[in-house]
Amino acid sequence: MTDRWGAFCDDRIRLDPQAAGPLGGMTFAVKDVFDIAGYVCGAGNPDWKRTHAAAARHADAVDTLLGAGARLVGTTHTDELMFGLSGENAHYGTPVNPRAEGRVPGGSSSGSAVAVAAGLVDFALGTDTGGSVRVPASYCGVYGIRPTHGAVSMRGVVPLAPSFDTVGWFAGDPDTLLAVGTVLLADADDGPEPGETFRRALVGRDLIERMDPADGEALTAAVRRVLSAAGLDVRPVTVAGEGIAEWMGVFRRLQGREIWQTHGNWIRAVKPRFGPDVAERFRWSSTLEGYDPGRDIEARERIRGRMLELVGGDGLLFLPAAGGTAPPCNMRGEESEKVRVRTLMISCVAGLAGFPQIVLPWCTSGGLPLGLSIIAGPGQDLRLLRFAARLARTVGTPQTASGRPVRRP
Repeated sequence: MTDRWGAFCDDRIRLDPQAAGPLGGMTFAVKDVFDIAGYVCGAGNPDWKRTHAAAARHADAVDTLLGAGARLVGTTHTDELMFGLSGENAHYGTPVNPRAEGRVPGGSSSGSAVAVAAGLVDFALGTDTGGSVRVPASYCGVYGIRPTHGAVSMRGVVPLAPSFDTVGWFAGDPDTLLAVGTVLLADADDGPEPGETFRRALVGRDLIERMDPADGEALTAAVRRVLSAAGLDVRPVTVAGEGIAEWMGVFRRLQGREIWQTHGNWIRAVKPRFGPDVAERFRWSSTLEGYDPGRDIEARERIRGRMLELVGGDGLLFLPAAGGTAPPCNMRGEESEKVRVRTLMISCVAGLAGFPQIVLPWCTSGGLPLGLSIIAGPGQDLRLLRFAARLARTVGTPQTASGRPVRRP
C-alpha cells in the first residue's frame, strides 16, 4: 500500500482479524483517536501524544471489527483533538483530497475519508461531533454515516463533547457501509424487515438556501432525481421555524461548554501548542466555563421534538451534508470562518437531535463532490443503511468513489 495521499499517520499498526466473520477479507483504518492496545493515541497533536500513555486495550469499536473478520492496516490523521472541519493540521499537514486536489479533505476525520476515497482501505472509522464524518464524506465523495447518538460504543475513543460525540464510518460503496453497520449496530438492530420502507420524503429548503446558489441548485437537482427513483411522497419543509442560525447557536454553546469541561484542565496544565485556528476555538470555549446552559438544554429538547415531529418513524429528511463543495487549502480568516459557520448551520441539525444521518456521494457541483444526505428518526440506522443500499441500485451507482467495482457482501 502506497499512501501518496498522506492519509495515514501510522501505517505500521497492523492487526489481524480475531476471528472469521462477515467482514472477512476487508481492510480498514481508524482515526487516530481510537485506542489500539500498546500504542499511544495521538489525537492530531504532539503534546497530547507526549502526555498520554499507551492504551491497555483496543477501543470497543476496533475490537468489534476485528472480531468480525476485518484487518486493521493503520491509523489516520485528524484535526487537533477533533476540533475542526477542514482537515488541515498545523503539525502534520493536510491529507490530499483524491477527488479534489488542492482543496481540503474536510475534518476532523480527514485521513479516514481520504484513505477510503483513494482506495487504500475498504472502510474506515471516524468520529462525528459537529460534522466530522459528514463533511469529509461530502468533500471527498465517499459514503459516510453519523449514527444515532449512543448507538456505537465510544469506549476507548478520545472524547470532545460527549453528549454529541459519535463513532461513524466511511466506505466507497453503500453495501460495504451497510455491512460495517450490521456489525457495529448489532446490539441496536431495528429489525430486518425485507419489505419495510420509508414512506415520506421531506426536503429541508431552509438548509439548502444556506448554500451558495450554484451548489444549492446542483443538490436540488440530485434530490429530485433520487426521489423520483425512490417513488416517495415529497414535501418541502422549513426545518427550523425560528431560524437555523438559532439552532446553530444552541449547538455551539452546548458543544463549546462540554469541550472545555472535557479538555480545559489538560490545556491549563500542559499548555499545548495548537495551530492558530484550533487555539482560538479552545480560547472561545474557555469563555463558556461559567455560563448557565439551562435555556440551551431546554432548546435542544424542543429541537429534538421538532425533528421527531418531522421524520417520525417513517420519514426521511433530505438536506446537504455540508455548506458546499470543498474550499481551497490554506483558506484563513474571515473566509474560513464563513465556510465553517455555513457548514455548522447544516450539520448541527443531526447533532442536536441525536438522529442518524447518512451521506451519499451522488451529486457534484462545478466538477467537485457535494454530498447529498438523509436524516432518519432515532434508532433507524440500519433501516436507513438498507434503504440507501437499495436506492443506490435504483439510481445507478455501479462503482465506488475510488473507481473500483462495488463489493457485494
